[in-house]
Amino acid sequence: MANFKFTALVWGSLFVFALLQLSEAATIKKCSSPIVRKEWRALTAKQQQKYLSAVKCLQNIPAKTCAAVPGAISRFDDFQGVHIRQTDFIHFVGHFQAWHRYYLATYEKSLREECGYTGAQPYWDWTLDSASNATFLAAPVFANSAFGGNGPYVENGTVVGLEGVTGRTGGGCVPNGSFKDLELHLGPGTNLERNNQCLTRDIAFPIILKCLTATAVDKALAAENYQAFDMEAEGGTTPEAFTYHAGGHLGIGGAYGTIADIYASPGDPLFYLHHANMDRIWWMWQSQDLATRLTDISGPIVQFGYPFSNNTSGGNVTLDFKIHLNELAGNVTLEQMMNIKGGDLCYDYV
Repeated sequence: MANFKFTALVWGSLFVFALLQLSEAATIKKCSSPIVRKEWRALTAKQQQKYLSAVKCLQNIPAKTCAAVPGAISRFDDFQGVHIRQTDFIHFVGHFQAWHRYYLATYEKSLREECGYTGAQPYWDWTLDSASNATFLAAPVFANSAFGGNGPYVENGTVVGLEGVTGRTGGGCVPNGSFKDLELHLGPGTNLERNNQCLTRDIAFPIILKCLTATAVDKALAAENYQAFDMEAEGGTTPEAFTYHAGGHLGIGGAYGTIADIYASPGDPLFYLHHANMDRIWWMWQSQDLATRLTDISGPIVQFGYPFSNNTSGGNVTLDFKIHLNELAGNVTLEQMMNIKGGDLCYDYV
């Protein structure tokens, strides 16, 4: 009888252990079928139009952040508003890459779940277009059937980008493309009140020809650790120190263009294609040594902690450092954002 009780106890314990294991396995997030992000020109015309229609859909769904962002009208505004509110905490910091990866994935999720989009967020590989002024202006993203091109030249406007930028060619409202009639409601700068304005672009060729090149990308990809990579990607705050992050914003936005506004830049739908390409480059860098680089994260918590004060002003980020998107998405750790096919995220690039 004692042996029977002992045997029953053993089997009972094993059964409970097995249930716990199955329960734990069920909660582990897996990424078995990642959606695939493609370069804009690799999409068919029909796929491009479906993406553009989904973005317009997001611009017509009521906002959810009105309590904190009084000027927000649409879900598109919600995303711009989050970026405005967090700008001073997510640029020139160690979590810059991870925060924007989370932000972009959440935007992509909204396009898919709220607007019926079945594709993935496209990216724009601007290195394919930056050989000359003419090739850049002919980039497929600027087509009338896509995002439209430069604004007309204006002598004076509201400076939201780089005052005194050389080689600027526009500054006015984008006159063509899918978003020629887009009405933005937030900005410039930190403004969260209702402020109706048009989408503007102010292409500045000297910045583009210097920063949006394969050479600039290769320099970042050659970095030996994450902090060196991130500093190459983000660059500095002067034209001499600009790299491809600033190249996308200030090269396209110049002095008066929406995307040049460090706070309100997501008002230009091209923001998301630019940052998707930046995320792709980070993944390319990680993929050179995944075993090491899926855990390689560093850099300051406080803006401009490097190289200005050698990370002494507020400490450095670690894998358990948490980021969030205000009302749009809850806390995640940087560790959850390191692997784009790790379960918390589930996408790939081609």
